[in-house]
Amino acid sequence: MRLTRPAPATLFGSGTVDKLRALIADNDVGLVVIDAPLSPVQQRNLERAWQAKVIDRTGLILEIFGARARTHEGRLQVELAALSYQRSRLVRSWTHLERQRGGFGFLGGPGESQLEIDRRLIGERIARLRRELEDVKRTRGLHRAARRRVPYPVVALVGYTNAGKSTLFNRLTRASVGAADLLFATLDPTMRRLDLPSGRKAILSDTVGFISDLPTHLVAAFRATLEEVTEADIVVHVRDAHHPDSAAQRADVLAVLGDLGLGELADDGLIEVLNKIDRFEPAERARLSNQAQRNSLSVALSAATGQGCDALLGLLDRRLEDGARAVRLDVPLSDGKTLAWIYAHGEVLGRRDDGEAAHLSVRLSDADLGRLRHRQRVFSR
Repeated sequence: MRLTRPAPATLFGSGTVDKLRALIADNDVGLVVIDAPLSPVQQRNLERAWQAKVIDRTGLILEIFGARARTHEGRLQVELAALSYQRSRLVRSWTHLERQRGGFGFLGGPGESQLEIDRRLIGERIARLRRELEDVKRTRGLHRAARRRVPYPVVALVGYTNAGKSTLFNRLTRASVGAADLLFATLDPTMRRLDLPSGRKAILSDTVGFISDLPTHLVAAFRATLEEVTEADIVVHVRDAHHPDSAAQRADVLAVLGDLGLGELADDGLIEVLNKIDRFEPAERARLSNQAQRNSLSVALSAATGQGCDALLGLLDRRLEDGARAVRLDVPLSDGKTLAWIYAHGEVLGRRDDGEAAHLSVRLSDADLGRLRHRQRVFSR
């Protein structure tokens, strides 16, 4: 239902609250989910009126997050988000400690004292979780620095929750990452090697799904995870083309990417994958495929059946090759690993050896050239 004006005490008007109370009682409902943010007072008053547990949109998302978190990092992120949400709702947990009696002189009543203790304990726990997540952030930074020294560009999959990112990840990398028809089935980024048609190799990253109107403190809790997207060489937006709100979901994903500082990439350069075309009738499936072919940065495919996945791999290959430029490199002949890397990831246009070094003319992408510069004893001129 749509509200013209939310009521401060109960969100809904008194008539709606009474009508829903009867409906809840008649159907013996124990949990009511409100698709809107509730203030602590509104949540408490609705629970009293309906004699049922009431949670809002954020509470539901946190419940799902809690059920999906598997790794230590995922649990840290969920706990931080949950505590940040719960801190403003502590008064609901202590309604049995009436504050009417007051205290002795400067002391507050028992309820007030308990609330202060709980707020302090939660604040200390939040501070500790943030420190631990900062450690995670530093570790991720070290891993990214190590990957820059290794000859692999990074391709990140992003998209609305349940768009099929993990299914596509498994299809492209032949991995067995958990994929299910569930909201937020992936909370922790997963990375695997991706073999491209040219023989070039990349790292494919599966990330947490986005959702519309995601509360700010939830985004903040998962920022360490989302930073993997900001460091990627290519970002692939996976869309559920069969979803009735696919266009709105696309707008929500682009908004989150903008918040992450990737607005320019979202406007120009994002690869868009129209997934789940197997759910369409053949005529509509053909129309989507033709539409995608007319756009050089779009692919229509089915991660479930594999149809169109080869086209995506080819597009990734071409994108990684785009921007390649010819450079001159002098590599010591004793550095066989670097020479092998250059031949595997670049196009060697010419080579001349002397007694100490190989003098190469090579076409390399800017990303690969940056990785090459991290290798010792190599310099360009």
